[in-house]
Parts: sequence; C-alpha cells; structure tokens
Amino acid sequence: MVKRQSFLIAICLFLNFVNAQFESIQVTIDDRLLRSEEKQDVMNVANDIKRFFLSTSWDENYSDLDINLYVQIIFEGVTIKGNETVYNCQAMFSNGNDLRYFDKSTQFFYNSSTSLYYDPVLFEPLTGLLAFYAHLILAGEIDTYEFNGGNSSYEIARDIALRGSASDYKKGWSARSNIVDDLNRNNGLRKARLAFYIAEDLFKDGNIEGAIREIEILLDGLEESFRDVGRENSTQYFLKVKSENIAKMLSFTGSIELLKDIRELDPDRRDLYQSYLDTISE
Repeated sequence: MVKRQSFLIAICLFLNFVNAQFESIQVTIDDRLLRSEEKQDVMNVANDIKRFFLSTSWDENYSDLDINLYVQIIFEGVTIKGNETVYNCQAMFSNGNDLRYFDKSTQFFYNSSTSLYYDPVLFEPLTGLLAFYAHLILAGEIDTYEFNGGNSSYEIARDIALRGSASDYKKGWSARSNIVDDLNRNNGLRKARLAFYIAEDLFKDGNIEGAIREIEILLDGLEESFRDVGRENSTQYFLKVKSENIAKMLSFTGSIELLKDIRELDPDRRDLYQSYLDTISE
C-alpha cells in the first residue's frame, strides 16, 4: 500500500490527536527601511508570528501534516492612521517545496504586548493575512492526498479575503480573493499535483506501471490547466520545482513518448527534457 493511502487511513484512526499542521516555521523579517524606534516596536513580531502558526488549530480532519512553513515580511514604511501605526509591507509564504505566494502590498497594525489570535468573526489585518496564507498552504498540501481535498481551506481563505475587503484595511484583499478563485478553479493543476505525488510514492515502492499511469494523469492535468487558465504562475512554479523529478522517473522507465509530450507542454524547460531524451537514446 502506498504512503498516501496509508496516510488517509492514519487520518481516520487518529482524528482526536492534537493538531500539528505546521511542524517547522521559519520567519524572516527585513526591517532595514524602518527607523530605529520603529524597529524596536516590531522586534518581537517574528516570534509572535511563529507562535501564532503553532498555536492555532487549522483543520481537525488533517491533524498530522507536519508542514514546513517559511514566512518573510519586508517592512517598507509606516502610516499613522488615527492612534494606530500601520505598517506597509511585502510578504512571502512558502512550504519550501512547490507552493509559494508573494504578497506585494499589505498593511497591518501590530502591538507586541498583545498575543496574535485568529478570530473567525472579528477581522484583524495581520492575523487575517497570516490565516489567509496558512489556509492556501494547507489547501495545496491537502490536495496532494485527496483530489480537491483542499476545498474547505480554500473556502475559509475566501471568507477571510471577503471580510478583509469589507474592513478598514482593505488594501490588497480584492487581489487575494482573486488568488483563491484562480487556485480553486485550476482543476488541471490540482489533478496534476495529486498525480505527481502518487506517482512519486508508487515509483519509490517499485510500482513502475502504476507510476507511469499517474504521470499520464499528470500530463492530462497540465494540458487541462493550460487550456482552462493559461500558463499562470502556480502551474509554472510547480513545473519549475518538479520538472526534473518528472523527467528522472520518465527517463528511468524509458518513457520516450511521455518525455516528448511534457517537452511540448512545458517549453520553458524544453532543454531539460531533451537532455533526458538524449540519455535514453545513447
């Protein structure tokens, strides 16, 4: 039985375990553009963000994902809004693998004396931002265990974006809502990612025929994605990260025609696939 099937069985048996979706969190802060007193005000934000991700219960149905999470916050300056200091930032969220999201423009207030807490009713810009991207990462991870399994997390992220758009800190939330919609409707990519991870497990277990069948599904998913949504960023990033693994599996199994197919589907990495085709021909 492959690892993904074993994982789903484990989920059913241990639903009552303590949630541990995020196992390792690395938070990097770039405050070079802030003044010295402003730097002092945000000196604890990295630890607070890390604690926020570790202490929040994200999804009771997927309690042991053990996701690595990488967060980068780049402070660009401050704006005084009433009695609050509002920080203008860029941000990046990634699982260190094939999921990565850049946020070019966000704003939030921060008080180091107050713990970060996600409230599903009362919107706050910083915890809303963190929870939004947490659910995008969760959705992408869950999708690799069950087709469209991430739907619930996408819906929560969409709800956060809608509440952000209706708040006093609406900057960027309309664009974030569009990100959710684009990811949720890219069924081709979701199909391709699930097939890749199943193929990888099958390949490691020595089930070559099963792995090849999944790679065929992967290629169908990529074709569907390109047809439905064009060559958008998430699909291109998935291919950038996973293309060599795909090529290695196809080369090992001598799957010349499938290598030719993905070479045509993914012209940005045409030379990579061709190098593996040349290896088979030698």
